[in-house]
Amino acid sequence: MSSTMATTQQLITAGQPVVSDANKKFSARLVCLDVFRGLAVAGMILVDNPGSDDGAYWPIKHAEWNGWTPADFIFPSFLFLVGVSMVLAFSSRFRRGESRRQILVHVFKRSLILIAIGLLVNASPIIGLDLHTFRFEGVAQRIALCYLVSAIFVLWSNRRGQWIALGACLIGYWMMMRFVPVPGFGVPGRDIPFMDPDRNLVAWLDRKLFAGHLYNVTRDPEGILSTIPAIATTLMGTLTGQLLVSEKNSGTKAIRMLLVGVLGLASGLIWNFWFPINKNLWTSSFALFTGGFALVFLAFLYWVLEIRHWRGPWTMPILVFGMNAIAGFVADSLVYGPGYSFTVKGHSGAAISWHDAAQLRLVSFGLSAANASLIYSLAAVLFCWILLWLLWRKRIFIKV
Repeated sequence: MSSTMATTQQLITAGQPVVSDANKKFSARLVCLDVFRGLAVAGMILVDNPGSDDGAYWPIKHAEWNGWTPADFIFPSFLFLVGVSMVLAFSSRFRRGESRRQILVHVFKRSLILIAIGLLVNASPIIGLDLHTFRFEGVAQRIALCYLVSAIFVLWSNRRGQWIALGACLIGYWMMMRFVPVPGFGVPGRDIPFMDPDRNLVAWLDRKLFAGHLYNVTRDPEGILSTIPAIATTLMGTLTGQLLVSEKNSGTKAIRMLLVGVLGLASGLIWNFWFPINKNLWTSSFALFTGGFALVFLAFLYWVLEIRHWRGPWTMPILVFGMNAIAGFVADSLVYGPGYSFTVKGHSGAAISWHDAAQLRLVSFGLSAANASLIYSLAAVLFCWILLWLLWRKRIFIKV
């Protein structure tokens, strides 16, 4: 192990504060992470609120099953950033003299709060609470689980252990999906089509545990088993975070992120031939492909913002989202909740949702369905930005 890696491992794994000049630099916030997070929050709101679910432009719609669209990069980017930010935050806590146990207690509390936020959003009266169909799984819940598990690996293993865990998550998940018989259906690829939407191990387990409470009735995009490769996505972030807190020079860090990112993209595309890229199942190829994208994009932002220092007024609108991501998640629910739940009378006299009424009104102005949908999405982003800007003005940043 090199002296640089040893220093990092003393900081992250042994729990002993090691304060070098390079480490001191990370007492300051990395702007590139906040900008990346801000773009992800804006993208989430844009994708979550199309004026037309079917008529929206391809880049802001999720792939229905196998394959990918730009919208599918958003959630993996969040998890990747959770991993990166975790390492930087733990480094700061170690320097303040906190032990691994104290940090783990903080992680556990934070995970519970994230789960509670996810459940509250699912149960929001604005959306409409029905205990018979109440959804337990969700985005915040998955983030919480990935954060908790990845934190344990960061605190009690070294880089090698995290690489092994990452590989085990990806390969182990593929083996389960490919070779473990689905009860009542048989072996994938022999008795049933491999990765059939409803006849797969992920969907089967979710129906056993949460029947009647699933996002897509028969399956859920944030399923229990598919959280395993999502943990791998987070571990890609922790490994990147450890590179960022190392004593390597900035240029080397940017180049390594770029090269490993390109490797991840290529590996995901190659594995796609045997284990298709699929966000709903968070396949191993999907984890590699989207993790590779996150690395390449972070390398670009790191070079622009941290090496070249090309900052200015253009960053402020993005930072409004990036420095209040939790508030952005809640603000998003304030748009799609009423939009799909509250109704008005349509031209025929029948009740239609606010969302559908707004789309029809925009189309009536002569806009195409796709353009009307895009305007609705952009209006949702603007509405949420204004809410977060009000917090920004008061320097209120909601943390958990």
